[in-house]
Amino acid sequence: MKKLMILAAVVLFSSCQQNKIGFVDYTTLMDGYSKKQELETSYNSRAEAYARKRDSISQAFQMEAQSLQNKSKSMSQQQAQEEYGALQQRGQVIGNQLQQEEQRMQQQGQQKMDSLITEVRERISDFGKNNGYTYILAAGEGGSVLYGAESQDVTEEILKVLNEEAKK
Repeated sequence: MKKLMILAAVVLFSSCQQNKIGFVDYTTLMDGYSKKQELETSYNSRAEAYARKRDSISQAFQMEAQSLQNKSKSMSQQQAQEEYGALQQRGQVIGNQLQQEEQRMQQQGQQKMDSLITEVRERISDFGKNNGYTYILAAGEGGSVLYGAESQDVTEEILKVLNEEAKK
């Protein structure tokens, strides 16, 4: 009976698998990921180009308004009101177009970032499966790890894998 209990205990302990748990500092991972850096650089250059375009259009519109103000002195009041009304309508159309363009740019940037986040999550999952992890937890902003031993931090390993795959 005693041998049977010992045998059962040995079988029980040997069948219990040790969970391998790691964590990744998500903020560090994303900040170091070359694809995210490229995405931010691309978005920033598009935003700067948009700002230059917006400023140029705004400046041209202001010059047109100034010109109309100078011309309106020699116009009848009714003609000046019509010209100002037309100018105001053009200003609204231009403003709406610029606003729509900015919103499109932001939506496209957000969609690309969402795709990148999905890709990173898939790579973390693949890394965990390929390296025998039971769990990989997220640390950093909004993460669920309040403490993790540095030996369990797999951020650099995953970052290396991500950046190597990005080069391909």
